[in-house]
Amino acid sequence: MTIWQADLHRPPLADQAGKPRWEILFCNEDFSFSYEAQAAQSAVNQDWVIAQIKAAIARSEVPPDRLQVFRPQALALLTAAAEVLSLTVEPTRYTPALHQWLSQRAKEYPALASYTGNSYNPLQLELPPPRPLPEHLWGDQWRFAAISAGEFEQTLCYEPIPMRQLPVELMPSRLGLASPQLLPGIVIDAGRQAMPLCQWLQTVQPVELRYLPGNPDGLILDAGLVDRWVMTTFSDTEVATAGRLFEDRKIQNQGLHFLLVRPDDSGMTHTGLWLLQQ
Repeated sequence: MTIWQADLHRPPLADQAGKPRWEILFCNEDFSFSYEAQAAQSAVNQDWVIAQIKAAIARSEVPPDRLQVFRPQALALLTAAAEVLSLTVEPTRYTPALHQWLSQRAKEYPALASYTGNSYNPLQLELPPPRPLPEHLWGDQWRFAAISAGEFEQTLCYEPIPMRQLPVELMPSRLGLASPQLLPGIVIDAGRQAMPLCQWLQTVQPVELRYLPGNPDGLILDAGLVDRWVMTTFSDTEVATAGRLFEDRKIQNQGLHFLLVRPDDSGMTHTGLWLLQQ
């Protein structure tokens, strides 16, 4: 399967009349192919996006099967255009080649005659306030946990777990983590809610879990493109200490961590497993 990472955004550029310009970008995962085009804001519509996808395909050796999009504002128009061309669009935060390209282009804009001088961070997205997890989904108990990278990859990954999200590129060995290194995670013993909770997690597409100190402290789930959920809040000092350790271990593991949902605390059966990265 050939995957392109795609973006449609408004950089800090304008034409001679001062009207903003828009930019569309396509690149593949190893950046051996890239395509860029700009147009006046008034010209950016579904037909123009279709034309740019076709032009990019004409220049590439292999046409894409899927477009990955990280920017919520670009999703609707790119999806509508892709459907006309029988291409699949995947909303995802994980578009590293595109992110690196956007960061590089942001450094080049000030040298262009069309540069407006406006400050611009191409990777900054507007985040909505976190929403509470639906009460009927929360299980019996939860805890901060840790497992060695080796045991996670060589044992836990092979358990008969019905729902899982274990991207190959995030496996500890792929990131160069030593087998004994402790991988932090969250374990939820969800009781009868284990399956409904996992089904909900599959729907919202987990990205990262974060311990957030405050009054009270909280456990926040980042999901989808910009969604945030309050999984739980607490005021226990011991749990807060475990939360800080959880965050420290994430730093030591390149942001890597896991979420494990079980029906009980027996450790004999698991319902869902997600490998996540900050």
